Amino acid sequence: MLVDGLSAALRALSFIALFQATGAAIYLACFGGLLATTRLATRRLAIISALVAVVLLVLQYLLEAARMGGELASVMDSELQALALHSTAARALAVRVAGLVVLAIALGMKKKPGIALVTATTALALLGFTLVGHTTSHSPRWLLVPLLLAHLLVVSFWFGALVPLRLAARHESPQIAGAAIEAFSTTATWIVPALFVAGLALATVLLGSFRALRSAYGQLLILKVVGFALLMGLASLNKWRLGPAVASGDTHRTRNFDRSVQLEYVIMAAVLTVTAAMTTFFSPE
Repeated sequence: MLVDGLSAALRALSFIALFQATGAAIYLACFGGLLATTRLATRRLAIISALVAVVLLVLQYLLEAARMGGELASVMDSELQALALHSTAARALAVRVAGLVVLAIALGMKKKPGIALVTATTALALLGFTLVGHTTSHSPRWLLVPLLLAHLLVVSFWFGALVPLRLAARHESPQIAGAAIEAFSTTATWIVPALFVAGLALATVLLGSFRALRSAYGQLLILKVVGFALLMGLASLNKWRLGPAVASGDTHRTRNFDRSVQLEYVIMAAVLTVTAAMTTFFSPE
């Protein structure tokens, strides 16, 4: 149980770091031209998050042998490590690492990476999620894989933009911060509903019936839906009230926007932690 708990914790932290890295990179590629003083900080955030995610993924891989052996000491077992090296989980982790490394290199270049390059490297990092897990054991896979990728891309876009938006609200001029917030909110209005649609379709295929909602997996899924509902409420508040107030230079409402985005971050991190627990300890069946 200790080993599984450590694995779930590392998985949750790797999710947070990975989505922070890819999402901040997407934010930079899409809205970086609007920024004046926080562009470099956002780039650094993406690079550091990518490197942290790589370290966490390597540690997660090392624990695969311990999970096979049922004890932490099995990390040093060469035979179990050999088995782990040739496992599907290792391939999935390797793909994520490859995508993150390429993304970090691209972000480290002097020239700002374009949206096409960022999207390609992000897709590569996210592709690892389609190589392992419940979508690999359910049909139709041709439908589940694009649904999962679409779901994850929107999560990256939303979660990864939250810290850069706080940076903009704090350190950019009201006009620039307001423009960045408005540009993000307008784009999110069109693509965030895809998060719900893709998630609902995935849940329908994986669970198969309403009775499955009574299982531990189903209960955690309901918890994720509650989290999504809370996030939509905060996002609506930010778009229609707090976000526009930032552009006016209203200090009080700017602080409220900062707190609201911070709460969004905490809720999304909690949802990612629930996802890590779901994929470590439970299955739809």
